[in-house]
Amino acid sequence: MSDPFQNRSLPLSGPARDLIAVTPSDSIDLVDVAVALYVEGGGTVAFVSAGGGSRSVTLPDNAILPVGVRRVDATGTTATGIHALVL
Repeated sequence: MSDPFQNRSLPLSGPARDLIAVTPSDSIDLVDVAVALYVEGGGTVAFVSAGGGSRSVTLPDNAILPVGVRRVDATGTTATGIHALVL
């Protein structure tokens, strides 16, 4: 099978290379910084941004949050089915 990503640089504006389930944690960062989050069940997402800031946003069901994220905190997060979009 051919791989269209094989010889291509991965821009932040392009499609993610993978979607990884997130288990919120107050101390463990994501393995890779996410370029965005996808949330299946709406609610609040508390996170540490790629820039290091602590943030909290409320999202509806099936929402995409187009912000770089290093960690999704357990404390303050009520959204469910969170996935990290990574390059």
